Amino acid sequence: MAGYDYDLFVIGGGSGGVRAARLAAALGLKVGLAEESRMGGTCVIRGCIPKKLFVYASRFADEFELAPSFGWTLGPATFDWKTLVANKDMEISRLEGVYLKAVENAGGTVLYERAEFVDAHRLRTSRGRTITADTILIATGARPTRDLLGGTGVEHCCTSDEAFDWKELPRRLAIAGGGYIAVEFAHIFNELGVDTTLIFRKPKVLRGFDEDLRDALHESMGRRGIKVMPDRQIAEVSKKGKHLNIRTASGDEIAADKFMLAWGRTPNTEGLGLERAGIETAANGKVVVDEYSRTSVPNIYAVGDVTDRLALTPVAIHEATCFVKTAFGGEPTRPDHALVPTAVFSTPEIGTVGLAEARALELGHAVDVYKSTFRPLKQTLAQRGDRIMMKLVVEQNTDRVLGCHVFGDDASEMIQLAAVAMKMGATKKQFDSTIALHPSAAEELVTMRVKSYSKSL
Repeated sequence: MAGYDYDLFVIGGGSGGVRAARLAAALGLKVGLAEESRMGGTCVIRGCIPKKLFVYASRFADEFELAPSFGWTLGPATFDWKTLVANKDMEISRLEGVYLKAVENAGGTVLYERAEFVDAHRLRTSRGRTITADTILIATGARPTRDLLGGTGVEHCCTSDEAFDWKELPRRLAIAGGGYIAVEFAHIFNELGVDTTLIFRKPKVLRGFDEDLRDALHESMGRRGIKVMPDRQIAEVSKKGKHLNIRTASGDEIAADKFMLAWGRTPNTEGLGLERAGIETAANGKVVVDEYSRTSVPNIYAVGDVTDRLALTPVAIHEATCFVKTAFGGEPTRPDHALVPTAVFSTPEIGTVGLAEARALELGHAVDVYKSTFRPLKQTLAQRGDRIMMKLVVEQNTDRVLGCHVFGDDASEMIQLAAVAMKMGATKKQFDSTIALHPSAAEELVTMRVKSYSKSL
């Protein structure tokens, strides 16, 4: 647009920012993007991708243990942490290049600088240049919360960000938190042979997930040797020689080489100068947006974790796509945050989409529940390992499947496809009429015929 350096300027080179920049540039707009660190953001550099690579590495322990039941004789298995980290670094660098090219090949410009607001249309970069833009998108993401929530000794703690680059594997690790990140890292390091303790404030992990999923995971963690400490508040972390001593308000003392804080993320808005542009923020620092991702300033939008709506990479990408349609495509489009599938990459993993049973009841639905627990075929020869749990929450009046919940190997792969059916309004009768793929664990989703129970408030 006339008079500005850029039609669109994006702050943040993560998944949401890159998607918006690429799509807008492809429309012929002059687009700039500022990234103060590395292209790819949390997901690519210090989140989903490196984490999943670590998950894959950790699961070989199960494969080695299971191999003899299929006739394999293996020698002593050894693991080299430095090799994993080095190979992870190579893949992350490759993906960083892919993200950079995605913007540049579409015609956008990437500045490896920090950008802060001067006013609603002007930004100043860390190299001292002033940039003007007609429309500005904030896509700066979030960072791990470094706070002991009333305890002392935070200077001795680390977060998941640093864990990807540890020089050596700790012998003993304690993790504070009961959400996705805490659970996933507890499983990764436990499976890699680290003495792992998970400490959290609530009675169960994964608040908001279906209760049967939470119970199945809790039981599995204990069986796998993760020390689970619920209902605990951290009082103090202190240094004892080369090691740490973690004391809870209940009087427990845990010795560890590393203590990871994994109980929340903080939107990255500090120091962006949002107040100079008149952008409204909430108490936790998140950018307040309307249903179209527009901030309190009409020409400024925000997407992704910085808005603290639904902190998932595909959601940020979806929000960015809707933003481009709204701001430049003449097609006002609200992001759709309903029926978003998600996974927790524990071992085994969780896949879930739709309503938990308790939430369905809270919303006034009368439900029929179908549930199945069984040993997967892969485990039958050894007669060991975790049992799979599958659950469907079905609305009584319409027969529509409101929630699908899976605990077991490949749960994430199953739930992605179940989400397609549920997005189309699939009923239990339609699930039942689908011919099963045998032998597979997923076939149980279409063969659960006997209702476990019914409930209503």
